Amino acid sequence: MNDKVTAVREIWRYEQGEMSRQTDRMVTEYPLTVMVNGSEFVTLVCTPEHIKELVIGFLASEGVIRFQKEIKRFTIDESLGFVYVDLVHPGTLDQQEYTKRVIGSCCGKGRHFYFQQDVKTAKTAVSQIKISPETCLALMKDMQKESGTFQETGGVHNAALCDTEKVLLMRTDIGRHNALDKLYGHCLLNGISVRDKLIVFSGRISSEVLVKAAKIGVSIVISKSAPTELAIQMAEELNITAIGFVRNGSFNVYTHPERIWG
Repeated sequence: MNDKVTAVREIWRYEQGEMSRQTDRMVTEYPLTVMVNGSEFVTLVCTPEHIKELVIGFLASEGVIRFQKEIKRFTIDESLGFVYVDLVHPGTLDQQEYTKRVIGSCCGKGRHFYFQQDVKTAKTAVSQIKISPETCLALMKDMQKESGTFQETGGVHNAALCDTEKVLLMRTDIGRHNALDKLYGHCLLNGISVRDKLIVFSGRISSEVLVKAAKIGVSIVISKSAPTELAIQMAEELNITAIGFVRNGSFNVYTHPERIWG
């Protein structure tokens, strides 16, 4: 276990009418400030591992970059909690462009609230991959089995990039968005195509999570938790199969069930 990711503290535990002093392992939080071209862009509160993947995935999902080659220099100062990113094309980013909310359309149908950059970077899924119900259940089981940090602390979200047979990569973070950004960053750093991949996720499928998956470019999102109604509207319009409540041998398919066979 990465010593930076968890910490041990003494606690008082009440159980069966008795108080006792014990130790408990808990996940750490790490504020990380990202500087882009010399200006402060964002501060992320995260789990302090896979930092480069996190930052590159975040910048790509925000539309600051599209490819790793757009980064000229990348420096991490872990002691101070800073990352310095210099882009190939220097200049000052317009902060309002990345924080202003607009009313946009997924693909010309409904109208939903987005950040301005979401309209530009969320992609309609085009893959027609299919997955069996048995594989859906098995992927969720495999992701949960691999999460040692969650088993020890119960305080993190897990996200896994999978093909139609197995888990390829898993990332963990206190922030569910961060876990997805780490997957995205890893794919960009290693030239991994996501066209025929899917995401297995431990957290709720909110509209923000659904848009994040659309930015990454996957066509199936599988969660052990619930979706929101707005997320389902977005999944329908973005051609993403949304699956929730994967537990105890069952699950719900909310959109585009044609990708589930068997």
